[in-house]
Amino acid sequence: RGLLAEGHGLFVEMSPHPVLTVPVQATIDATDSPAATLGSLRRDEGDARRLLTSLAEAHTHGVELDWQALFPGTRTTVDLPTYAFQRQHYWPDHAAVPDTAPTAVDEVEARFWEAVEREDLEELAAELEVADGSASVELGAVLPVLSSWRRQRRERSTLDGWRYRVTWKPLASGTLPTSGLSGRWLVVRPEGADTHPWAAGTGEALTRAGADVVELSLAAGELTREALASRLREFGDAGLAGVVSLLGLDESAHVDHERVPAGLVGTVALVQALGDAGVGARLWAVTSGAVSTGRSDALESPVQAQLWGLGRVVALEYADRWGGLIDLPQAYDTRAGARFTAALAGAGNEDQLAVRGSGVVVRRLVQAEQVESAKRWTPRGTALVTGGTGAIGGHVARWLAREGAEHLVLTSRRGLDAPGAGELKAELEELGAEVTVAACDVADRAAVAGLLDELAADGRAPRSVFHAAGVGQTQPLDGMTAADMAEVFGAKTAGAAHLDELVDAEGLDAFVLFSSNSGVWGGGGQGAYAAANAYLDALAQRRRARGLTATSVAWGLWAGGGMAGDEEAEHLRRRGLTAMAPERAVAALAQAVAYDETFLAVADVDWERFAPSFTSVRPSPFIGDLPEVRRALAEPESAPKQGAPGSEWAERLAGLPQAEQERLLLDLVRGHAASVLGYAGAEAVEPGRACPVSWASRVRKPSSRGG
Repeated sequence: RGLLAEGHGLFVEMSPHPVLTVPVQATIDATDSPAATLGSLRRDEGDARRLLTSLAEAHTHGVELDWQALFPGTRTTVDLPTYAFQRQHYWPDHAAVPDTAPTAVDEVEARFWEAVEREDLEELAAELEVADGSASVELGAVLPVLSSWRRQRRERSTLDGWRYRVTWKPLASGTLPTSGLSGRWLVVRPEGADTHPWAAGTGEALTRAGADVVELSLAAGELTREALASRLREFGDAGLAGVVSLLGLDESAHVDHERVPAGLVGTVALVQALGDAGVGARLWAVTSGAVSTGRSDALESPVQAQLWGLGRVVALEYADRWGGLIDLPQAYDTRAGARFTAALAGAGNEDQLAVRGSGVVVRRLVQAEQVESAKRWTPRGTALVTGGTGAIGGHVARWLAREGAEHLVLTSRRGLDAPGAGELKAELEELGAEVTVAACDVADRAAVAGLLDELAADGRAPRSVFHAAGVGQTQPLDGMTAADMAEVFGAKTAGAAHLDELVDAEGLDAFVLFSSNSGVWGGGGQGAYAAANAYLDALAQRRRARGLTATSVAWGLWAGGGMAGDEEAEHLRRRGLTAMAPERAVAALAQAVAYDETFLAVADVDWERFAPSFTSVRPSPFIGDLPEVRRALAEPESAPKQGAPGSEWAERLAGLPQAEQERLLLDLVRGHAASVLGYAGAEAVEPGRACPVSWASRVRKPSSRGG
């Protein structure tokens, strides 16, 4: 640990068989350091080939080798080109967007499949020109099977188009600037996180990068909108270049609302107070262990993950005030600090980043892989459905009953007094299931524990859990209070936490959480709801890391009484979010459970309509890699060039504070400079770089790019 703290990055054990590399690597992993450990030889591999292989491994970790000692005599060495190894290519990193013109459909083939789907034997026989009676009989025998196959294929194709995953990809080496920061930066940190390594590390990293750092340490009683605005007014005219918030590191419960983290409430208050105090600098929110960027990167804090859900909504509601989200390693070191400040200085439009030992990675939405086979999951014993008497819970209960669940336990706060509960119970019993409708507020830990104890005493401990309880939200961040957040968090997050803690994991077949896409890409007016659902997604990942079963499905819009009301559903439809038929949504749920997914986003999105609206105020690299989004946002050839007189840029700059105008204008200039020089992007052009004579004249010349 001492050597790691001093900056050593490679440990080589010189021995005939490595015995120290395992504990050394474990120490490295525990500190989240980018260091590595290697051996020299191995048991039964003591020859020169093994030694040279080890030297090659050391070379890939940056060790300079004595080539003359390795290869004595006269040798000619050739320097390899650098760009490939820097992962900066002069070609696109994705396939070209395919032509979207619809292919011509064979009319005969279309009529054939229409007849198959309708099981219209007469028309099908006519299309196939089958006149023989016996042949027609044979065709009639196979028609139902063919029709069923056709419907299943169409159904599977539809569901495949609804399935999405979240992934992370590295920023290309050289994308982030090396020139550091400038100006005055404000670091806001809670007293409750004073012992966190990044509490002091953030200020040190910013200072090392060249920033003038001012710190604002806040006690629990100061995490209110009014108190923060008062403190921030001290910096209103100070020309702040940026604000970094460490409030999210505080996972303690709010003093008045134990279901809500104090750091999350403080972040909402900070966003509000920045506007009240007239601070125009962008806000960057920091977490540590709130996201998992890959299989070997465990998510440590579902509580901090809530800030990521909230932040995605802040980006939509306060596009000019929001910088982004950055997740940091548990331990601070100068390398991680440098990557952190580089992200602050030159992330461009990227606003969801994580600093890891391998570099800086960014969050992306991708289409999930297609499901090739019809795998099936069968419920056993008792299935517990929270929110079971609601619309979505009812659909889930019917599916479980049809699939053979022996005993269904449906919970709601009102039990059988809930509207339609009696009718639902009778319907499920007709399907063959024994049904218990229990009045249980899952936000109440004692109530959940009591219900589970009763079931265990009867020998009916749940074999599967479906957590569908929760309430929706439509409320702008500007007026949101801790009490508003607590109301949304109740059954959603507290209920999930209680189930995670209290349900006996031994013998549990499924633990399914009903999340929302508001926590995946955000939604205006859904700040608390997005945070709560991000918690569910993170909880599923955390359970998996503990070796437990867990599936979180982030849903889009359900038809037939989902979370959204009729007016809201119509508004979302116009924006490109179509309500999913309950039977198809349940089929997607069945797939997710059968394939033991940890996380899956399921939504019927018309990206051609959704993407332009979603990115109208702020770009969204998160969805930008989807081919449909690239097509939707592709600039037509006839579109006016950015920077032209009277363009949208002039209107965009006119309503912004001066500091923000300068930042956006700088990004525009860097973008055109990068285009002229052939760089990968604007981030590769250092903000403070002088204009060399060798290309200054080229920049001043009129350009077909509108530069």
